[in-house]
Amino acid sequence: MSTSQPEPWLRGPVPGIPPLLQPAAHAFLLAVEDVETAVAGLSPQQLWFKPGGAASLGFHLLHLSGSTRRLLAYARGESLSSEQRAELASERAMEPPYPGLEELVARWRTTVDNSLRQLAATPEATLNDSRLVGRAELPSTVLGLLFHAAEHAQRHVGQIVATSKIVKRVFKNPLNAAPGGGASGESWRS
Repeated sequence: MSTSQPEPWLRGPVPGIPPLLQPAAHAFLLAVEDVETAVAGLSPQQLWFKPGGAASLGFHLLHLSGSTRRLLAYARGESLSSEQRAELASERAMEPPYPGLEELVARWRTTVDNSLRQLAATPEATLNDSRLVGRAELPSTVLGLLFHAAEHAQRHVGQIVATSKIVKRVFKNPLNAAPGGGASGESWRS
């Protein structure tokens, strides 16, 4: 979060967003601000480093954008497209070439912009409309999916903020890293 202004939820309503969807809009705006602050200046090694075998910051950024887009597709009543299914498979496989920091942050900004547009275009009268999720067609609602997309994003942003602090500390003192996965080691992407 920027220290020059309060968090989005304390800045008033987001223009164009229905009142019941303001909390989701605020959560998405805070998520993009927190991500930009947490990952600013990371090297490719830091971005893809897996501290203690945990997920890398790069993975969290990929998943953050992809999962948000998938959840919002379900909220629109759509099934996943072949592109979205391929994106999900690539998140799971995590094979090179790895996207760079600028690309991942730009994807997240674009995802948040599109999310806000979708929130603005969602009539409040449809919030309780039923939606089916995934191949198992699990039941949800438009509101359930919009809320989950925002809170799921916040969950991953929290992981990004915490992992970024750990990674920056490890790279400040590479002796803190686990054997074989150190900041200067060969296995920073494994």
